[in-house]
Amino acid sequence: MLKQDYYNDFFEFGQQKINFSFFELSLPDDDPVYTLKNVMEELDFSGLLACYSDKGRTGFNPIMLYAVVTYANMRGVRAVDRIVDLCQRDLAFIWLTRGQKPQRDVFYDFKGKKLTGEVLDELNYQFMRRLEKEGLITLKELYIDGTKIEANANRYTFVWRGSLNYHLAGLLDTIDALYAKYNAFLSENGYGPRYDLGDAHMFVIEGMGKVRKVINENRRRKLTKHKKISNNTVIEIDHCSPLEILKLQKNLERIAEGEGIGFVYGKGKHKPEIQKLYEELEECGIRLMEYKECFEIMGKDRNSYSKTDLEATFMRMKEDHMMNGQLKPAYNVQIAVENYFIVHGYVSNDRTDYNTLIPVLEKHQNAFGDMLEAVTADSGYCIEKNLLYLKENEIKSFVKLQDHEKRKTRAYREEIGKYYNMTYAVFEDEHYYICHDGRELRHIQTESKEQDGYTQTVEVYGCADCSGCEHKSRCLYRYNAEKDSDRNKVMKINEQWEELKEESHANIQSEEGIMKRQTRSIQTEGHFGDIKENEHFRRFNYRSGEKVYKEFMLYVIGRNILKYHRFLHHEIEKYEGKKDQKAA
Repeated sequence: MLKQDYYNDFFEFGQQKINFSFFELSLPDDDPVYTLKNVMEELDFSGLLACYSDKGRTGFNPIMLYAVVTYANMRGVRAVDRIVDLCQRDLAFIWLTRGQKPQRDVFYDFKGKKLTGEVLDELNYQFMRRLEKEGLITLKELYIDGTKIEANANRYTFVWRGSLNYHLAGLLDTIDALYAKYNAFLSENGYGPRYDLGDAHMFVIEGMGKVRKVINENRRRKLTKHKKISNNTVIEIDHCSPLEILKLQKNLERIAEGEGIGFVYGKGKHKPEIQKLYEELEECGIRLMEYKECFEIMGKDRNSYSKTDLEATFMRMKEDHMMNGQLKPAYNVQIAVENYFIVHGYVSNDRTDYNTLIPVLEKHQNAFGDMLEAVTADSGYCIEKNLLYLKENEIKSFVKLQDHEKRKTRAYREEIGKYYNMTYAVFEDEHYYICHDGRELRHIQTESKEQDGYTQTVEVYGCADCSGCEHKSRCLYRYNAEKDSDRNKVMKINEQWEELKEESHANIQSEEGIMKRQTRSIQTEGHFGDIKENEHFRRFNYRSGEKVYKEFMLYVIGRNILKYHRFLHHEIEKYEGKKDQKAA
């Protein structure tokens, strides 16, 4: 064929519009879209349909939109513009939409207004119940872990509690000086008796004493070139009183009106003294209101937030390319897994995992009742509140201790000053310890304190006389032979916390615990490896906690259905564990 014939063949025939026939073009028989359709046929969408009104014109079918968005997440597509493009070009999407072409505003309205987190949770739980009936999961055990995913917020829009505390201290000093100036102004001009006005007293904000102490300490450290200490004291924002400043401003307005003093504005005009004082108070009041608003946004559980996503917290990420410890706005994402399926998703702005375990377990209880028997998690969840919750709800704890590796060392066993290396004795219902030198440490008192909504109880034990003991240097913490010669051994023990730790440690050291730790590391870490490395899900597309949670749950549902598809086609099998291997 001549070259010219190739040109004519393509341009005259190839560019003409071709009417595709669905009877001739078909999807592969094992395409995941068929599994999705099969799963959706058994779901109850009444919760989603309740978000729609019967009035007005009928739009796109919400069940169809949910199917399209879910299938897009099964394919690793989260961007709306990309989904719109696939609805016009991809055969599977065209099959789901039946040739309809929803545009971007349809998907934004669906995901932003109609679809809620509660609806997504309910649809996911319906699917979990189906998996339970088919024997793929039991819903009796969970493997929990978390990771940090960057928020859709600018990196340099941070607001820090320490910075706010520092500037608030300076502002309060300025306001205090203005109060003194106000009182002097009334006294010098005799306005107090004339208008029945008393002296103004500076308001007190609880917590500022500690803030000022840290500020002074950091100034001293700066001179000696030492590292600064954090100034993250939680200020009682209810005691910030812009209204007190407003009262003084109204008093000055009353005086100006009574004395016939007019306020002037513009260049070249001399402002009276009362106007200058009024404007200074107004400026301080505005700044105080701004600080109060910042503290209210931050709350008492965070030390930072982003101006472009108020619910995102600055966290230390593993992806620190410049190796300078730079913090990024992020969310703490938790997953609870069983047999490769993500049973629960939870998104928090807490930097640590301590406070995320109980909300996940409460979600499980609300969805499936009291059927949970065991929970496996790493040391990031090991605090007294969590282990106590597991015990009270009769859930077996396989939570790794924070000192798990340290317990294997000889140094741990040779710390003679610790209670666990002393002899525990009981005489006439009295509990006491016997130290390495054979001396008794008797019970002195019981102390308690409130923390995170529950009471911690600490028992204090002490030795009556440690004089002449040759083990003092190893037994007493930071012992100084000259200063601490008369010092006696005192130790505080949270007996409930220690008992909970020992129970959990015994569980994870058992053969069952070793198997569960293997399973947790394989399944949860495997998910995060897929999410971040294979699917490149390292940053959310939406802002605010609610939208971020919906984005993540859509991804979770799509991922679960894709896993189910792989089970049906025997691409993966139920995890039975590696019984011949031992975990560390």
